[in-house]
Amino acid sequence: MPIQICSTCGTSFPDASEPPSCCPICEDERQFVPLGGQVWTTPEKLARGHVNAWRQLERGLFEIHTHPQFGIGQRALLLRTAEGNLLWDCVSLLDDATKALIGELGGLRAIAISHPHYYTCMQDWARSFGCPVYLHAADTEWVMRPDPALCHWQGETREIVQGVTLLRLGGHFPGGTVLHWAGGAEGSGAILSGDVVQVAADLSRVSFLWSYPNMIPLSAPTVRRIAGTLRDWKFDRIYGAFPGRQVMTGAAQAVQRSATRYIELLEGEQL
Repeated sequence: MPIQICSTCGTSFPDASEPPSCCPICEDERQFVPLGGQVWTTPEKLARGHVNAWRQLERGLFEIHTHPQFGIGQRALLLRTAEGNLLWDCVSLLDDATKALIGELGGLRAIAISHPHYYTCMQDWARSFGCPVYLHAADTEWVMRPDPALCHWQGETREIVQGVTLLRLGGHFPGGTVLHWAGGAEGSGAILSGDVVQVAADLSRVSFLWSYPNMIPLSAPTVRRIAGTLRDWKFDRIYGAFPGRQVMTGAAQAVQRSATRYIELLEGEQL
């Protein structure tokens, strides 16, 4: 029996002859159930109508994005290091071409995921490349397919390999995580942020929300804490969740400036 994949968020569910009665990820306020109801697919059906496209973003960093867009539409990022390749965030489609390309690049040493909306088919990626998946333990309840490859780390930081560190920021989800890459941006440092820190349409700004589709804000103290945590890390770039959404220079200042404005509006007088 095939696994079942939610077409709205891309989350995979255990093998079953029939799809689940609901998708808990979509029924949560941070996501949504489509007006026409939940729709399901399988890996085989998904692969028949979709492909993964690749783009190099800078030396050692590649984007993997499914076309036509599927689910939430996020990209996965393949980060190459001297100690092995890391996959940041995940997409539902793992096609033969993607397997072959990653295999030729040396496989995967590990996968790390920012938050539950991008768990997708992480179990299948881990099984294909024989590697662990790092998820923050605070979000364990959102795993729909338990698997021995899942590593539920705890605390505020976790270095995966030298110069690559997971930072728990919380906010969007309690275990919301970003990845700090010390060697990114030609040695100036980069953050791979998913949408825990969302790169805005104005690429000099970022945003912080509890629910993006339903536009529910985070509290001012939470945003202040997130900005305070990132103040201690050196970075000049941020690569966000979606293609084209990256702050290519001055990213650390963009985070602090955006957080200050966000807090001002939440705490200021109403007009």
